[in-house]
Amino acid sequence: MAAKSQSYKKKITRQLYFSNLLSCAELSHKIDKSLSLTTKILNELIAEGIVIETGYAPSSGGRRPLMYSLKPDILYTVSVAMDQFFTRIAIMDMQNKHVRPVEKFELRLADNPMAISALTDKIEYVIEQSGVSRTKIAGIGIGMPGFVDAQQGLNYSFLQTKGESITGYIAKRTKLTAYIENDSGIVGLAELKFGAARNRRNAMVINIGWGVGLGMILEGALFRGDNGFAGEFSHIPLFNNGKLCSCGKSGCLETETSLFVIVEKAKEGIQAGRVTVLKTLLSGREEDLEKDAETIIFSAGKGDRFAIELLSEAGYNIGRGIAILIHLLNPGIVVLSGRGALAGKIWQAPIQQALNEHCIPRLAINTEICISTLGYEAELIGSAALVMEKFGETIKKGYKPERAINTMNNGV
Repeated sequence: MAAKSQSYKKKITRQLYFSNLLSCAELSHKIDKSLSLTTKILNELIAEGIVIETGYAPSSGGRRPLMYSLKPDILYTVSVAMDQFFTRIAIMDMQNKHVRPVEKFELRLADNPMAISALTDKIEYVIEQSGVSRTKIAGIGIGMPGFVDAQQGLNYSFLQTKGESITGYIAKRTKLTAYIENDSGIVGLAELKFGAARNRRNAMVINIGWGVGLGMILEGALFRGDNGFAGEFSHIPLFNNGKLCSCGKSGCLETETSLFVIVEKAKEGIQAGRVTVLKTLLSGREEDLEKDAETIIFSAGKGDRFAIELLSEAGYNIGRGIAILIHLLNPGIVVLSGRGALAGKIWQAPIQQALNEHCIPRLAINTEICISTLGYEAELIGSAALVMEKFGETIKKGYKPERAINTMNNGV
């Protein structure tokens, strides 16, 4: 009975993390247990200082239910957001708030055999600097680019290890359970749980960054495909431009739409004599790639015609790709998320123009195109959600450290 009680507590903890506020009746429905049992478990969690009462729900006629939430500091996640060039690490509480400033550093993944060691060293550093006890950390969630097999803990593109999974390597070093997922899948998970795709049955989440990824939400759940490789939107072959893509093929969507390509086109335009404020703002140095991308987005928001033109051209081509998604999957909403979402509504007009030209009106008319409110924070939030989605589950493969989720008798 004790083991079952701990399992129910973990289920309630998960539900309160994702929903923030729930009544006892709502929790009973979500964990599929009787109201009396749910009430008993809730009272135990309150006595243990894990759950708190937060007042009554707004009146909708009849008796108002008492609402419950988690104490923010009862549990933490280590959230890691990676791209090909830069990595961010955050310690987050149960309200997805940062315990300390985000640790951001350059970490080149391509042809870097030391990347996995450098990443783990930095994770260790961030945990130590946070002052958070490892017994209160539910796990490490990592979003990363490449062909990621989340079940096996492997990335077939980056972070190669010798005969060991990435998750096993990190878990052994940190004594914490680690989970990995493709970065665009992570962004999709964030939007599904906390963002614009919440409570939406079918949604496509476009992750605009150094590539153009896709998180696919089908029938209310993140769709990963047979091996976890679903959503390689960047590599739809749309162009006969002869440009080599990072995947080794040519003419992929990424070759005309990524932020990397936008920066390169900006430099070419400046050299060709285009009149733009970017001429004095872009450094053009490889080490300033991230700063230059943000400068273009910022300048477009301030009305620079050349910057707007660069984003609009990329947006139109992204729209061509979205037209294919609409024809195949008929989503109710397409969310523009990730780093590139900082450009906001500048994307919408060219994407809509592409849909007008390339999409059957009857299919496109009910698909909403919206900008994420999570933006660049989405991958960090999604990495935390990845940990909590697995909270309390048995790990069938890899290292099994003692950690917070196994100490429910002394708190969560």
